[in-house]
Amino acid sequence: MKTIVFTGGGTAGHVTPNLALMPKLNQLGWEMQYIGSKDGIEREIIEHEGIPFHHISSGKLRRYFDLKNFKDPFKVAIGVGQAYRLLRKIRPHVVFSKGGFVSVPVILAAWLNRIPVIIHESDLTPGLANKISMPFATKICVTFPETLRFVNNGKAVCTGLPIRQRILEGQASRGLTLCGFHQKKPILFIMGGSLGAQTINRAVREALASLLDRFQIVHICGKGNIDASLEGRRDYKQFEYVQEELPDLMAMADVVVSRAGSTSIFEFLALHKPMLLIPLSRQASRGDQILNAESFQRAGYARLLLEEDLTPQTLLAEVTATYDNRGLIKAQMAASPHANGTDKIVEWIEKLKLPF
Repeated sequence: MKTIVFTGGGTAGHVTPNLALMPKLNQLGWEMQYIGSKDGIEREIIEHEGIPFHHISSGKLRRYFDLKNFKDPFKVAIGVGQAYRLLRKIRPHVVFSKGGFVSVPVILAAWLNRIPVIIHESDLTPGLANKISMPFATKICVTFPETLRFVNNGKAVCTGLPIRQRILEGQASRGLTLCGFHQKKPILFIMGGSLGAQTINRAVREALASLLDRFQIVHICGKGNIDASLEGRRDYKQFEYVQEELPDLMAMADVVVSRAGSTSIFEFLALHKPMLLIPLSRQASRGDQILNAESFQRAGYARLLLEEDLTPQTLLAEVTATYDNRGLIKAQMAASPHANGTDKIVEWIEKLKLPF
């Protein structure tokens, strides 16, 4: 039996691409286990999937001064020891990491055990955890072609992002039924994300009357952000959060407004959904979403509206322009060589596994 250990955590973006690989690996006869943090989001997600989960100690690595910086290296050292013992027990053929701080001890432990390590970097510029881990990796898979200049070219390959199969299996008819929509008017799908959703929500609601003149709108507005005064509004359906219904809502969309997290935008790319991207500002992030969005704009997959330029008027204008140019945008998306990285990454996992 071939065995792979996955690691990665801290945010859903460090876990979701792992889920995309699991069904394919399962078909190929791989046994899968996961190493993460005790209280991270990854534990709930992975245990829900029925994958054996092991937790280790991990410390956050910060770019700024904090007294915890003096304590957390000891947590990392403890985590390396715990991961080392786990890997000796599991004896995986390969370790696959999606990043996040919990992955650092696992990668170091795998290197000490001489187990091949594949790291995947989702964003255009590597995060701090992956920067630290890359010297210990056997292969580095990146999502954006531009990322190759930031990593060791001898180890790096551009694969794109692995896309969850269920995202590709959505049915527009189910989405239409869920929202009470019809096919005579185009559908605008708006997803603000967990961080900073209120900024997008405010602009959408101020421009709502004008947007509804042209579109039916499904709006994922975030926990606690439902506007009760808009409930029952014709051609407008709002949700705090969706999970099982997400593929169907995405399938029925004609145009998308979204933040620029790599997982979301590559899922929209795989589905050929024209996008207006409103990335998190540098005040709210390290600027990775801006770089992601600029890359998609250069490739012709999306239009870009910076948060500091976001008003009801600019939102309306850019959504309209995105929809009006949808034919060209879809053609560019269809030509993308990196729309779904699942098969390429699985090939590397098969190629690099230890020959036990």
